[in-house]
Amino acid sequence: MDQFTLNLIVVGATFALYFGIAIWARAGSTAEFYAAGGGVHPVANGMATGADWMSAASFISMAGIIAFGGYDTSAYLMGWTGGYVLLAMLLAPYLRKFGKFTVPEFIGDRFYSGTARVIGVICLLIISITYVIGQMSGVGVAFSRFLEVSNATGLYIGAAVVFAYAVLGGMKGITYTQVAQYIVLIIAYTIPAIFISLNLTGNPIPALGLFSNEVNSGAPLLQTLDQIVTDLGFKSYTQQHDTTLNMFLFTMSLMIGTAGLPHVIVRFFTVPKVADARSSAGWALVFIALLYLTAPAVAAMARMNLISTIYPGGVKEAPIAMAEAPQWMDNWSKTGLLKFEDKNGDGLIQYVADKEANELTVNNDIMVLANPEIAQLPGWVIALVAAGGLAAALSTAAGLLMAISSAVSHDLIKGQLNPGISEKGELLAARISMGVAIAVATWLGLNPPGFAAQTVALAFGLAAATIFPALMMGIFTKRINSKGAIAGMLVGLVFTVVYIFLHKGWFFVASTASFSDTAPMLFGIKSTAIGAIGALLNFVTAYLVSNATEDTPAEVQELVESIRLPKGAGAATGH
Repeated sequence: MDQFTLNLIVVGATFALYFGIAIWARAGSTAEFYAAGGGVHPVANGMATGADWMSAASFISMAGIIAFGGYDTSAYLMGWTGGYVLLAMLLAPYLRKFGKFTVPEFIGDRFYSGTARVIGVICLLIISITYVIGQMSGVGVAFSRFLEVSNATGLYIGAAVVFAYAVLGGMKGITYTQVAQYIVLIIAYTIPAIFISLNLTGNPIPALGLFSNEVNSGAPLLQTLDQIVTDLGFKSYTQQHDTTLNMFLFTMSLMIGTAGLPHVIVRFFTVPKVADARSSAGWALVFIALLYLTAPAVAAMARMNLISTIYPGGVKEAPIAMAEAPQWMDNWSKTGLLKFEDKNGDGLIQYVADKEANELTVNNDIMVLANPEIAQLPGWVIALVAAGGLAAALSTAAGLLMAISSAVSHDLIKGQLNPGISEKGELLAARISMGVAIAVATWLGLNPPGFAAQTVALAFGLAAATIFPALMMGIFTKRINSKGAIAGMLVGLVFTVVYIFLHKGWFFVASTASFSDTAPMLFGIKSTAIGAIGALLNFVTAYLVSNATEDTPAEVQELVESIRLPKGAGAATGH
């Protein structure tokens, strides 16, 4: 059986599973559409949260960006995992006890302001749409290679799949689909990693193989990789090259941005009680760790395999001839995500750090998906990775679209524009808004502003500067009033968005062919790291404005006190 047919069978089988689950778990009420009826078991919710969390950025792009960035890009690992601990410990149980459907609803009730709720909706929409661009980009990458269609066609197919099960099933359908998607993606990620670790180090556990000796050289894998990349003129793999300030702020932005992601927070509204929210957070950490402990090994081994392919006799010897390029390079070059050109006319593929002499261009996002082909693993493993990459992208896209849909239908339409809307009308509005969100996300995904992980990092910065401070102050202090919260969110949002646009050069170029950063303006801070500064400005602004204006009403202070009490639960009611 040829590889294309095998890919089609495996991917088709997983899609059929998702559709079947969506039909079985069709939402019949707003409670089921927004919060799965509040009856999801903690273990299942932990698995669904893991799938929701481990997006295309985690599955497809993270290892790729670490493969080429080395130590400097390990901040993605530290920030995303550390941020989930913040979310699990500081926010999830309290928001679950509050017992509402959405993050903007909490902001509106806690800060007793419809304006605050609308600003929460605006922040959520900007964050979620930015985030979903990365997912749709990942869908296009996976489809374009494994189903041999164009990137645009892949996006349209992915959008249709998400539309079918997300619009039909709502949060209930998404939850149980994500359980299936987690199983698919974790198997797809770990099996190739085990094969490759065995090939390179003889150790079947990738996380341990990373620190084992490389089979051919007999030296530690990382030491060997360091030597190889520096011989080619690239920066060393295991040393820090970025500024400490940027690494610290970037890690902080990812951490507090994680804790402010609305599509992950809403997962904790789907369990029966507060204790279950804590339990499902613990299970989610276990499920997430299975991939995140493997990713650094996948990254290093992918870089090693790539270089070994180009220089089969070692980097001191001549590279392979273009006419002898392996099949996987031909396959990926058809997608436009891998390019090689003979600049000096010698017929060889020169892969070096010097941009003028380098003849190979590799998109970061292909490394995990191409790894099994590079390592010449069996065809069924390649097909499994295709299904896993799509599962990762589609699961998070569905969660984000759910957050967008609920913000529009529940917070904007029911909460502000038409409070008397019937449950049936609200459910219809939710489905229509999700359909519109899918269309917008697909359109934006055709021209993403960077690699999947980079685009997602911008979303985390926006969440860090807006949602996270509002939630933290809403739960842990009684002093912050509506005026302070509104001012803080606006300052955080405007500052972060303007800085990102200035740093990316988007204000001055109407149609940008290259999305490389301009020179950082504020102490050398990059756009992906600015969210931490935006969060600080949010906190300071909210505090100063609150202290200069009236006290928080007594009933709101009592509400804050009741949220922090470690008992009670109540189902998510939406009232």
